[in-house]
Amino acid sequence: MEWHISDAQSLGIIDREIGDHVFSPAEYEIVRRVIYATADFEYKSLIGFSEQALQAGAAALAARTTIVVDVPMVQVGIAPLIQTTFANPVYCSMEAITRPQKERTRAAWGIETLARRYPEGIFVVGQAQTALTTLVELIEAEEIRPALVIGTPSGFVDVDVAKGRLNDSLVPHIRIEGRKGSAVVAVAIVNGLVDLAWQAYGQETNTAM
Repeated sequence: MEWHISDAQSLGIIDREIGDHVFSPAEYEIVRRVIYATADFEYKSLIGFSEQALQAGAAALAARTTIVVDVPMVQVGIAPLIQTTFANPVYCSMEAITRPQKERTRAAWGIETLARRYPEGIFVVGQAQTALTTLVELIEAEEIRPALVIGTPSGFVDVDVAKGRLNDSLVPHIRIEGRKGSAVVAVAIVNGLVDLAWQAYGQETNTAM
């Protein structure tokens, strides 16, 4: 990401207001990106990282693992940076060709279709709670083994249950606890992770190309 003076000033304010914290340097970079995107400091206490989540995600990005997202807003938000770095394929569940299903939302049915096609992909669910629930069910049934799941949908009915089940899974993941979350948060997390991964793997990737 190209930072301007106003961005640096904003990040300085975030650093001062957060003060001491228990995040690793890489985790903190993700946290401050989310707060910068939302102006909501509560995310400091809501964001959760599974063990080795960032390492697994960075390695998967460098390996050009397919990225599956739930809604076009996430796809549009991450595509420019992905295209200028690792160039991973990015697919959206809302655009997947599926059979109409009254029992499920379009996002849920699309995420299942793409998950079966890319069982070891990177999955980003920023908005559709039903898509996250479907994804967790596939993980629990051991039908897929994602490289990383980013789950940030907001909601009032059982969204915390889906996030809790994600937390209980053995899959590397980044989640937002409770009712809060949004596609904007998901985009901030992905772009922060891409920047971190590019710092770690970018030169090696350029050499291989």
